[in-house]
Amino acid sequence: MNTHFFRVFLFAFLLLPSFFYVSGQEKIVKLDSVAIPQDTNKVEILSADRLTLLKINDTSTIQLLAGHVRLRQGKALFDCDSCVLNNGANIFEAWQHIQLKDGDSIQVNARHLLYLIDKKIAYLDGNVSLTDRKAVLTTPSLEYNLQTDIGTYTQGGKVINKKTTLTSREGYYYASLKEIYFKNQVQLIDPAYRIHTDSLLYNTATQTNRFIAKTTIIDSSGRRIETRDGFYKGGKAEFNQRPVIIDGATTITGDRIAFNDSTGTSQAIGNVVVIDTAQGTTLVTGQLFREDKNERMLATGKPLLIIKQDADSLYLTADTIFTALQAAPVNKKDTNRVNQTTRVSLAKKDSSLRYIEAFHHVKIFSDSLQAVCDSLYYTDLDSAFRLFSNPVLWSKESQISGDTIWLFTKYKKADRLTVFENSLIVSEAGVGIYNQVGAIRMEGRFTLGSLDSVRAFGNAETIYFLQEEDSSYTGINESKSDLIDIYFMQQALDRIVLRGMVSGTVWPIQQKNPAAMRLPQFKWSDSRRPKSRQDLLQ
Repeated sequence: MNTHFFRVFLFAFLLLPSFFYVSGQEKIVKLDSVAIPQDTNKVEILSADRLTLLKINDTSTIQLLAGHVRLRQGKALFDCDSCVLNNGANIFEAWQHIQLKDGDSIQVNARHLLYLIDKKIAYLDGNVSLTDRKAVLTTPSLEYNLQTDIGTYTQGGKVINKKTTLTSREGYYYASLKEIYFKNQVQLIDPAYRIHTDSLLYNTATQTNRFIAKTTIIDSSGRRIETRDGFYKGGKAEFNQRPVIIDGATTITGDRIAFNDSTGTSQAIGNVVVIDTAQGTTLVTGQLFREDKNERMLATGKPLLIIKQDADSLYLTADTIFTALQAAPVNKKDTNRVNQTTRVSLAKKDSSLRYIEAFHHVKIFSDSLQAVCDSLYYTDLDSAFRLFSNPVLWSKESQISGDTIWLFTKYKKADRLTVFENSLIVSEAGVGIYNQVGAIRMEGRFTLGSLDSVRAFGNAETIYFLQEEDSSYTGINESKSDLIDIYFMQQALDRIVLRGMVSGTVWPIQQKNPAAMRLPQFKWSDSRRPKSRQDLLQ
């Protein structure tokens, strides 16, 4: 007979009273006298309002059950309104108000069930829902394997876990692990974040998301995360395979990034790149530690900071670079104090103001200016770089050194400088021949980023080689003065003017050894000078 006729025929038997008839026999047996098999591979009948035994042939018998049906196989319980059980064919089919309980935690509800007894595989459809006491999965149809505790859907599904909702076209639920593998058009919506991806592994117990494909995460603050590998759980995350985090004007990329929103901290490791479009800076480093408060960042592992300028960007390297937002001065008195100290207490945070600290083996390079020192401090409050511990600055052919150098910038270009204690400016006139000016203090001016003039005062003295128009040397001016002004033409030393009380001697070139003409604080540090961007990384 065809399948449709067979099912109609079976349902007719479900209307019989609560006794069953054994074909070819006159014996009638009550339901409660049915033996309960002990084989866990067989399905046990625990209860039913009506049970009918139908003998198909000499070797095949089926049972038809109706009304409050309950079956059991091992630890699994099946409830339904009606079912057809064929232990010989190792199959049963059930309809209406189906409830499958797999152990203590898994419960599946549906309107229709086809169950393969020997394989312990259930095929459910019709408003299917699965719950593990943590989350609820709903789907049009579900395949659930009781041997492996794996549920599979391929026609779309939705999981709701507290305030989190996940949807996908396909899914694999691992009951023993309480994990769901979502595939194809995966979307997670939570009050704190949203996730779009093609593959996602989600743990219903811990609410942990693990990523194994290209994934986009957008949290409630608007922060955007792009990754291919890692996990995200309750504000804690770890991403691999060069994730990208876009947080306002800041973009962070690294081989690995981890963060904890509860502490407001994050760490990036391996070829880290931080681009700040608001500040016009790019930071390249081996390792980065970041704190959301005041946007603090600590970079180690040969960090390189690039400060973008129109045609002459500035490059800064050191063993360690630290940068953060700082306070804006609240009144004129605070502004004056900024110019007198290298440190500023935070009064009122200004998101546009930042300071930078660099420690050990500091190097600065731009086409027009280079510098080295052991530590550096920069603040947007006065746009000044403060160089400490044996600082040296070069502007084209001129070398400037002292105990401390302050370099003030304007529109991200060198504007003026101040050199404190043991100030010295040197330019090489020839091999072993150096024009020199020394003083207690020096102040310089730049024009369009190029050194224009320097004034030396406080025990100012000079050794200056006199030349004819044909560049031949005629004498050596060795003098002292109250003030000495040095002027530059096209960034090369043009002339030196002594002002006030002047004393000294002009020596004929033949009477002195040029190589021996040195001021007490003389030093020539050309070997320390970074001559290219590549030199910064050596």
